Amino acid sequence: MPLFGKKDSGKKVRKETKDGCEKQPSIDEKYVIKELLGTGAFSEVRLCEHRETAQQYAVKIIDKKALKGKEDSLENEIRVLKRFSARRSDGTGVGIGPLGPGQTDKPPRFAHPNIVQLLETFEDKSKVYLIMELVTGGELFDRIVEKGSYTERDASNLIRQVLEAVDYMHEQGVVHRDLKPENLLYYSPAEDSKIMISDFGLSKMEDSGFMATACGTPGYVAPEVLAQKPYGKAVDVWSIGVISYILLCGYPPFYDENDANLFAQILKGEFEFDSPYWDEISDSAKDFIRQLMCVNVERRFTCKQALAHPWISGNAASSKNIHGTVSEQLKKNFAKSRWKQAYHAATVIRQMQRMALSGGGGGGGGGAYGRSASRISNAAAADGTAPAGSDQDQQQQQQQQQSGTAGVGQTDSSASSSK
Repeated sequence: MPLFGKKDSGKKVRKETKDGCEKQPSIDEKYVIKELLGTGAFSEVRLCEHRETAQQYAVKIIDKKALKGKEDSLENEIRVLKRFSARRSDGTGVGIGPLGPGQTDKPPRFAHPNIVQLLETFEDKSKVYLIMELVTGGELFDRIVEKGSYTERDASNLIRQVLEAVDYMHEQGVVHRDLKPENLLYYSPAEDSKIMISDFGLSKMEDSGFMATACGTPGYVAPEVLAQKPYGKAVDVWSIGVISYILLCGYPPFYDENDANLFAQILKGEFEFDSPYWDEISDSAKDFIRQLMCVNVERRFTCKQALAHPWISGNAASSKNIHGTVSEQLKKNFAKSRWKQAYHAATVIRQMQRMALSGGGGGGGGGAYGRSASRISNAAAADGTAPAGSDQDQQQQQQQQQSGTAGVGQTDSSASSSK
């Protein structure tokens, strides 16, 4: 079941056999595979070391038998990642991979410092191997909780990096479609480590125009996706707005125990800056969030507009320490045992369909963020996908659910409904 074949052959180092035929080296010839870093239903991530350079990487090992029927989603993820991979050259050609002896970086046409890179792919009879950039700094929320001090300026710097990376993705015609805190990782344990965007399993090339397949994680998904309308790059901006909100208070802007009510909140763009949690947050930060979480897609900021906002580009972000409040809420509302639980995607689809038939849902609700919804999946013909059940994007989501990746009390408040 070759996944890559000739189309990937030019991107791998080759050796000559005795009869003059070219042969691709096996992964074991180039790398030493080491300890386990993480596992999924049909994949595992291990540390690996390049035999010639001793450079360390992460290798995602995917079981072909378990992958059967989902090959397209893996190939899509690889295709997207290769758009953002640096180009290597040793004078004999150009390829994707770690620097070897005598090799130099060519000007990186697509590489971005805040996007986890795919370096090489290998394949044998039973497995597919993805050699990835090694990211060791941990997840976003974990690092914030561990900090002794945390300010708006810290949050602004984090969001600036995300915006720059996503803006670059959009320039290359790629929409991530599943931006959320779990997919934002620190590159290293260093205090000044950069942030990295990972998990491109639901990403989509926007070359063909607007998309309409409902996908993402409900708490972070844009209203136009839930409304099953054609959508584009703006869905990523909405998600960044949700992440920005959480980074400044420690809880999500939308929550209700009833899924229909949750979707109704998102569809209307109804969220609040609750007191006392937002009392010390600057007006500039609140304005920034409103501009990103605007239901009207035409009025919603682009990444470039967001990067030019004073809260990002100027000195509007406060330097007041908000670590105590934010970390306390993060620990309450995003405990890993709770916020990583998933429920079946079909449940969400049915809720969306019932809402569409009834013309909406109930009002908003408060309370703690008890659990995170799973990715949602529903197919529509507007982006050229197949009906539900055979939809390629649905397969992507199912694969990502199964494979591991290398992600309040209400008081007096000021309401915000950006439409």
